[in-house]
Amino acid sequence: MRKKVSFRNFDKFLFLTPILIFLIGILSIYSASFKSSQSFDQTLAMKQILWMAIGSLGVFLVVRVDYFKLKDLVWPAYFLALLFLVLVLFMPARLGAHRWIPLGSFNFQPSEFAKLGVILALSHFFANNRIEFISKRKMLIPFIVVGVPFLLVLKEPDLGTGLLMIPVFFAMLYVWGFKPKTIFLMVLLGAIASPFLFHFLKDYQKARLLVFINPNLDPLGAGYTIIQSKIAIGSGELLGKGFMGGTQNQLNFLPERHTDFIFAVIGEEGGFLAALSVIVLFWLIVKKGFIICGETLERFGSMLACGISTMLGTQAIINIGMTMGFLPVVGIPLPLVSYGGTSVVVTMLSIGLLLNIKMHRPLF
Repeated sequence: MRKKVSFRNFDKFLFLTPILIFLIGILSIYSASFKSSQSFDQTLAMKQILWMAIGSLGVFLVVRVDYFKLKDLVWPAYFLALLFLVLVLFMPARLGAHRWIPLGSFNFQPSEFAKLGVILALSHFFANNRIEFISKRKMLIPFIVVGVPFLLVLKEPDLGTGLLMIPVFFAMLYVWGFKPKTIFLMVLLGAIASPFLFHFLKDYQKARLLVFINPNLDPLGAGYTIIQSKIAIGSGELLGKGFMGGTQNQLNFLPERHTDFIFAVIGEEGGFLAALSVIVLFWLIVKKGFIICGETLERFGSMLACGISTMLGTQAIINIGMTMGFLPVVGIPLPLVSYGGTSVVVTMLSIGLLLNIKMHRPLF
């Protein structure tokens, strides 16, 4: 029997926690992109608020429809994502990459939509095919489902988003029933092949990986951003320098500070406490997502919750790790914090799906 749907079952904590993260992000975006000549309605912060409003509206639209009924839309959404990934390759290059499709004043980023499309497609396949009875030929399907968008995203090039699909895939394989030993061997093979794959990277991607090992290798080039980021975070100390008081930020020493390196602005102006608060809030969302995964006995909902939770958690870890110098710079936004309309809307739709699963999951 399926549960009677009621907004009394709406998880307010899971909805309000992303809102709180977003509010921290808005303050940081405003500070990072401040121009005295701009009125507030012209700022990037105002644009981000508008996209968040759309994303929040999307949450309430998503939760009203039983997620089980969305299964019919899974493969159309996946192939639409592939179409967008192909179309974007024919768009004019920006900053040396083909990542955006211009739609008037808005730039749509297909790779963000593709992440959710891959998770939906994998969830559908894993829910309808038990690992104990699947043929070896059919076993290739989930690898193709991930591999095609992965290669298209790398072609843009967008190394960060492409790599993000890998841990999501492995986590879903594990929940599906893959043995940990098999997953470990796949990771090991990837690590062994990485020196060979290194030669296929763009020059700037190679430089980013090399300066991860030694940022001082090119302190005025590829290593400049990460050096400035670590200076910003470290100088914030416990309580930070105050809103719009960060020198690395306000004096323009820190590049990409309203997008990929927004966490450095939080660390500099809000200090250790603000940075830790963001990390804890993300941890709470991911923890809640995996609880939903474990408590949902219906396979499609459980797999979907696993994929979304892994995506949000891994993306936060990669972004925060690279701003602190713990991981290579791969150009990936911090969900709900970095500036970007597509990222905000897709993230909120993902949160909406988690809320939907909890509200509509069947009782057995």
